[in-house]
Amino acid sequence: MSVLAQTCPPFEIIVIDDGSTDDTAQMMEQEFPAIPYHHQENQGVSQARNTGILKSTGDWLAFLDSDDEWLPDKLNQQTLALLSNPTFKVCHTEEIWIRNQVRINPPRHYAKQGGWLFKACLPLCAISPSTVLLHRSILTDVGVFDPQLPVCEDYDLWLRISAKYPVLLIEDAQIKKHGGHADQLSQSLWGMDRFRIQGLEKIILTEQLSEENQHAAIQMLLKKADIYLKGLNKRGKLTEAAYYQDLLTRYAVYDRH
Repeated sequence: MSVLAQTCPPFEIIVIDDGSTDDTAQMMEQEFPAIPYHHQENQGVSQARNTGILKSTGDWLAFLDSDDEWLPDKLNQQTLALLSNPTFKVCHTEEIWIRNQVRINPPRHYAKQGGWLFKACLPLCAISPSTVLLHRSILTDVGVFDPQLPVCEDYDLWLRISAKYPVLLIEDAQIKKHGGHADQLSQSLWGMDRFRIQGLEKIILTEQLSEENQHAAIQMLLKKADIYLKGLNKRGKLTEAAYYQDLLTRYAVYDRH
């Protein structure tokens, strides 16, 4: 409903149902018959977003996850900001955090930034998908969401984007980000940093980063891999631990060359 409540109506709306087993299809047919609705077998959030990208026709793309909510002026504020800053092709916004129906203040390290964000994107996911408005040409250039990543797929994409493009920030919150419920992927997977490590290694191996960003990415990979390795050893997962020990050795050497 928050999409339909926008003061600047979107050019098109596409709903992707990634294998739900509730009455979503019936609800869409009864309440929103004019909105394109696509049901697919459960393939994960990356493929759901990629399907939406493929089926869309506009030049500018925005995403809204099922547990988030746009504030009414979100698209209008981003449109005005991008028109005033035509060199930017991607824009994100501040957000309001809701956990278990209670508004909370996000930790300071989640504070949003604008400009060249690659280094800010290394420790954690610095951009929330539901805050983004970006030009299709960016995804043509760097690629779409990686379906091989069950989580941290957004972290992986923001690394690829922020390495090549500056990001415009709207400092006023334009979405409500709901969380804290048990069925969130981030609540159900231990050791999520292993997927961030995959994203880091992928962009390092492209060898398209500046020397400064390449070094920063390797240092973050070494830091995350070392922490994850300690967790594996603590849990007695020795086979997987051996892989990350080898990874640490390889990239420690790689960074010295």
